[in-house]
Amino acid sequence: MGYVAVKGGQDAIECANKLVDYFRWKGRTKPIELDQARTQMRLAVDRAMGEGSLYAPAHAALALIQVEGDSFEAAFHLRAYRATLERRYYAEVLNTREMFVHRRISSTFREIPGGQILGPTRDYSFRLLNPALVNATLGSIEKFIGNLRDEIDSAKIHEMTSYKKVIDIFLKEGLMSRQARPGEDRRVFDVTKEAIKFPVPRSAALQMLARAETGALMCMAYSTMRGFGMSHQTVGELRVGDVPVRIVDRRGRTRYVGKIKVSEAEMVGGGGSGRGARPAAEGGRQSRNSAAPRFSIGYGLCFGQNETKAICMGMVESALRTPNPDNPANNQEFVLYHTEVIEAYGFTNHLKLPHYVTFQAGMESYRRAMRAAEEAKTEEVAVSAGAEEDDND
Repeated sequence: MGYVAVKGGQDAIECANKLVDYFRWKGRTKPIELDQARTQMRLAVDRAMGEGSLYAPAHAALALIQVEGDSFEAAFHLRAYRATLERRYYAEVLNTREMFVHRRISSTFREIPGGQILGPTRDYSFRLLNPALVNATLGSIEKFIGNLRDEIDSAKIHEMTSYKKVIDIFLKEGLMSRQARPGEDRRVFDVTKEAIKFPVPRSAALQMLARAETGALMCMAYSTMRGFGMSHQTVGELRVGDVPVRIVDRRGRTRYVGKIKVSEAEMVGGGGSGRGARPAAEGGRQSRNSAAPRFSIGYGLCFGQNETKAICMGMVESALRTPNPDNPANNQEFVLYHTEVIEAYGFTNHLKLPHYVTFQAGMESYRRAMRAAEEAKTEEVAVSAGAEEDDND
């Protein structure tokens, strides 16, 4: 973004910035307020926070307003702002068993401890445009909220806010193991402080996937289901809710500093005892020399309510733990580099910047090659003509 190859380029850039504001305001519509964007565009805010790697709803809303809803640019702005902040503490490990659940479902069991909680979702509705939103007013919003409160049956309200994990069922039956895979690197790695070197530890892969672009992750996950992978996983449990955040102060005391909303997915699949594991050997009996097969778990967690990203993250994370050069989603370097939103967005968009010197050099090479080809062709024609004259003599 920093080089301009022509004189007067700065003036052109300033005019381009003014045009951005002109196209925003030329309709003379009412400016979008920060609270409006933060609450009414909450899913876009959540996605920007996740890809921007900064949990700051107000800042994410501001970024979205500033860039006119471009999710890539919003993440870019947040990541740049994040780089200016001082890191004063490291948070304690989040305990998602403490989550105040807004939404919780499982595809592995019809009934789960505590029950299925649909929560806020459009998964079970038709994708139809709602013309009523065109005429929505503050009064109609207040009326909707009042009617909703009247519908609540206080007798059915229960005090349960946290729930046991569905994977506890598998652990109890021995269908899943708590032990790390043999040879797996379990170091705690911070990709914002250390340069990555492949193969990266699982913690680094998880951190990079949590910051990855949602669409890119979905592409990778979808490829594993279409045949470029070895498993078709099931949603063991998908949760959306608030998780407490704690830090240890300089005196060694644990302090509660607030809560953040996260989406968590635990994807259950086969092959936990090794590549290509099956529930039983041929004939229905397990070989005495092989380890008993167990389910494997793919883990996904990201800021806000972004269920697609959490699910796809779990699928891809599971694939990365079983390397296979034949499948893109099983290749650490391919996945982690090509789903990194800022790297990919920045590199592709830098193509719009001046490349005069390199392109002109390449074009001159083409010109020389064309001249050489023309000269060779002319010489070949002359030789052929001379040979024809000799034959006539």
